Order: sequence, then C-alpha cells, then structure tokens
Amino acid sequence: MGLTALIATLVASRSSEPGEWLAVWLSAAVLALGIGGWTMVLKARRGGTTVFSYSGRRFVLSYLPPLLVGALLTLVLMRAGLYAALPGTWLLLYGTGVVTGGAFSVRVVPIMGFCFMALGAIALLAPASWSAWLLALGFGGLHIVFGIIIARRYGG
Repeated sequence: MGLTALIATLVASRSSEPGEWLAVWLSAAVLALGIGGWTMVLKARRGGTTVFSYSGRRFVLSYLPPLLVGALLTLVLMRAGLYAALPGTWLLLYGTGVVTGGAFSVRVVPIMGFCFMALGAIALLAPASWSAWLLALGFGGLHIVFGIIIARRYGG
C-alpha cells in the first residue's frame, strides 16, 4: 500500500490540473484499498477464519465510516475548488479510521492512526506546497514503516 502512495506522489507531481492530480490519488486509493482487502483475506485464511468474523466485522464497522466521510468531503471540497484542503482531510480521516478500527487490533495500529492524524493536522495548517510530501510521508512512509513493524512483531 505504501509503495502505491509513493508512485502516486511521483505521478501526481507531473499533473498540471487539479482534476488530474485528484484522479491519480483516487486511483491510488482504490488500488490501495484493494491491496489491503486482499491481504486481510489472506491473513484471515491463514488464521482459519474469515474477514467477516466477529472481530473482522467490528474492524470494518469502525474503519469504514471515517472513510465514507472522507469520500463525501472529497466531493464537497472538490466542488468548492478547495483542493488544498484534501490532503489534510484525507490524512485526518484515514487516521481516524485506523485508530477506531485498530482498537480491535494489535496495539501498534492505533498508534499508526494517530501518526496519520498528526500529519493531517500539519497538512491543513502548513503551506499547500508541503501537501505532496505529507501525502507521501503518510500514505507511503507510515504504511511502509508500520507494515514492517506489524509483519515482524505480529506476523503480518
């Protein structure tokens, strides 16, 4: 998932129109969600359960609402031409989803969510020129770093 964001950062940096930039990031988000879902299914199978077990349902029901709010706010901010607010909004709401969904996971997952939220707050308050780096640091860097930690300490 993190590599997807790093590639999106590079591709989006070459776009000259906000709509192109948004299309790159939305495509990367869909791809990353697919990768995340696929890896969750694989991990559940290895554990002899399904993604829709009791704990899996609790995770999804906690994780999904902030992402849906993020999708709705993306439409609203896009229609208002407030593209500069999107990176902070995405990072904050994704982080919120990770914190709430991670409450039913290993301890390090909510910590990752709080890191996303901190980057989101910075992105909303920092100059717009920092947005690409903050998106790369969050969706790229945090996913890679925490993914390695989770894989080593908790088996993936």
